[in-house]
Amino acid sequence: MDNQKTIKEFENAISKCREIFVKKLKDYGTSWRVMRPSSLTDQIYIKARRIRSIEEKGDENLRVKEGIVPEFIGIVNYCAIALIQLKLGSGESITTDEAVRLYDEEISQSTALMLDKNHDYDEAWRHMRVSSFTDIILQKLLRTKEIESHGGKTLISEGVDANYRDMINYALFALIKLE
Repeated sequence: MDNQKTIKEFENAISKCREIFVKKLKDYGTSWRVMRPSSLTDQIYIKARRIRSIEEKGDENLRVKEGIVPEFIGIVNYCAIALIQLKLGSGESITTDEAVRLYDEEISQSTALMLDKNHDYDEAWRHMRVSSFTDIILQKLLRTKEIESHGGKTLISEGVDANYRDMINYALFALIKLE
């Protein structure tokens, strides 16, 4: 296992996601601060369903000629936003500098989790298909929706934050494999 290669690939994928996040902040500000985590879960679900639809129908049958890469980037960014919202609650606007700082913090925590799991799983993700990442993200979304319907409480399972972090990492794995 070449941990340095994985770190570099993650940094490159994160850089692309962060660039989009920052540009959208300039266009829209922090308008997402009004969204509840459950609404963000639904937004992520829409992106994951579109990816699955494209995987099943093929790029040639698209009416909107954007492939799956922008959707995986959207999943990373919306999951980071959802983690921020879990921390702050929905509410007042924050500065773009504060939004970027919080984004970097959440992505950093997710990357640390990936490195720990990647060590234990011996880079199993490298042998997986992108379509499997899509299915796992959809499963994590259904789990998250179920947990949200229980008021965020679980008996034995990790909470919604862990699911968002896993989705970030699976989406980043997909972006690396699609490169």
